[in-house]
Amino acid sequence: MESGRKPSAGNEIDRPVAGKPIERFYGSDAIAQALRALDIPFIALNPGSSYRGLHDSLVNYLGNTRPRMLLCLHEESAVALAHGYAKVTGRPLLVAVHANVGLMHASMAIFNAWCDRVPMVILGATGAVDAVRRRPWIEWIHTARDQGALVRNFTKWDDQPASIGAAQEAILRANVIAQTAPKGPVYLNFDLALQEDGVAALPPLPDPARFLPPGSPEPSGPLLFEAARLLARAERPVILMGRCSRDMEAWRRRIALAEAIGARVMTDRKAGAQFPSDHPLHAAGPATSLSAAGNAALAAADVVLSLDWIDLAGTLRQAAGGASGGKAPAAKIIQVSVDQYAHNGWSMDYQGLPPTDLSLLAEPDAAVPPLLAEIKRLKPEAPPLPPRPERKGPPPLSALDEAPLIDVPLLATGLKAALSGIETSLIRLPLSWGEHLSEFRHPLDFLGSDGGGGIGSGPGMAVGAALALSESGRLAVAVLGDGDFLMGVTALWTAVRNRIPLFLVIANNRSFFNDELHQERVARERGRPIENRWIGQAIRDPDIDLAAMARAQGATGFGPLAEPKNLARVLGEAAAAARAGRVAVVDVRVAAGYDPAAAAALMQRARG
Repeated sequence: MESGRKPSAGNEIDRPVAGKPIERFYGSDAIAQALRALDIPFIALNPGSSYRGLHDSLVNYLGNTRPRMLLCLHEESAVALAHGYAKVTGRPLLVAVHANVGLMHASMAIFNAWCDRVPMVILGATGAVDAVRRRPWIEWIHTARDQGALVRNFTKWDDQPASIGAAQEAILRANVIAQTAPKGPVYLNFDLALQEDGVAALPPLPDPARFLPPGSPEPSGPLLFEAARLLARAERPVILMGRCSRDMEAWRRRIALAEAIGARVMTDRKAGAQFPSDHPLHAAGPATSLSAAGNAALAAADVVLSLDWIDLAGTLRQAAGGASGGKAPAAKIIQVSVDQYAHNGWSMDYQGLPPTDLSLLAEPDAAVPPLLAEIKRLKPEAPPLPPRPERKGPPPLSALDEAPLIDVPLLATGLKAALSGIETSLIRLPLSWGEHLSEFRHPLDFLGSDGGGGIGSGPGMAVGAALALSESGRLAVAVLGDGDFLMGVTALWTAVRNRIPLFLVIANNRSFFNDELHQERVARERGRPIENRWIGQAIRDPDIDLAAMARAQGATGFGPLAEPKNLARVLGEAAAAARAGRVAVVDVRVAAGYDPAAAAALMQRARG
């Protein structure tokens, strides 16, 4: 692999052989023409015969350029790649999956994108709808009466257009719907016959500039003024920063809002970095659940502003003592979100119903500027900032020379040393990572979780995020669990093939350890042996060489690494390899266990 080469939306990689001038056109050419009008640079795909017509058009009609194909070895990886890309950019990629079987493979990753509210346009196909045109056997089992029904409960919209004009319109509509808040995945299913029938001429394409996603309207009127009044007069305000954009100007406005009212700020690991973790007003997070200090600050608040906080009801209940159906918070609750537009009767990802005193139907980025302007009018003088709280941080580097084994806090120590002076974007962290082990000072410093809470998305999302970051000057870094890595390891081949720099650290405790803790809890409650918690959970005897699995995909593998004294050096070598343009993976054998702060938060959530 050529060091330092960056991926391109052009055809420098996988360049097609030039053919004769095209004289005859097909339905798939018109579909491809409409896809190019969206100006989406890449299409992540796992191939299949159901969309062979479209595949040919992307290669031989469009020249494999805008969109350029990113071949993935599994449909889940293709969707996860688009998910990671959207986490960085806020914009969709195209994804193509094969018939009903490919869509079933992709369904878990689509659910992740749905729960995480990220946009993507997924393309599928079916064996000819007209039964007399189907090839025997294979095109029958790959044809479904209503293929979109497989994912309809966790996509924003789906369609199976029956004509070229309808297909072009569906593509434009899909792009608009995917990017309209709350954002999410959409699915288009193209009949094989529609793709492969010839057309005398390509129909004119509507002007794509007239079919753009709507802007986010700013809230105004009495509700906005009342929200600003409550916040300006609050004595103990708290801001829960949830799903917000990666835009740097929006980040600065959130800081200004918190400072204008002296609000204590909580951030959420599920949503990523939304506020500087070392700011004097940052009280807790980013964590999966609030720490004891975060719960105390929230319980004492007189006004709470939720900026699209994930699971507001559960967080308020936890702060009130954790009892299901417990007392309502005394604070006035202001909710800023449009998430209710995505709620349906199938998925419970909408969480509990939170008590709210004011609801602004707006995205946080649209609501913060007018709120801030009105608050400054009502309260021209901002309160003084409190002293900067002392954060514990990871253990000192010298601890690596004395420790008998590597635990999660020591892994954070080694990673901090290896990445010193390097601008990075931390794509993913395991549950075992404590909120004090990293500092985030930029919206791209940390990207959050997968949305759906399954396992296996980490490698694919890391590849997609690294693709989006490849020209940013930031090194894409992810710390993954071994179970997550094992389910998605083949996604790394796509990164290597397309020269996407990436640094992965595997916190390898050789177990599905979170489930060990669940089994221990059940055993304790039932008075049964907790020593048996590992059975059906441990990934050892034999141990799996994760570095060798990375090397099998063409990546540079380091480890397995178990000696603490070698940790910083090996992580530094891997970081240097990634900065040189390679995919570097380090298999770190960590002790089974969580950082104490992470363990305490998880136990509190378990009692929830």
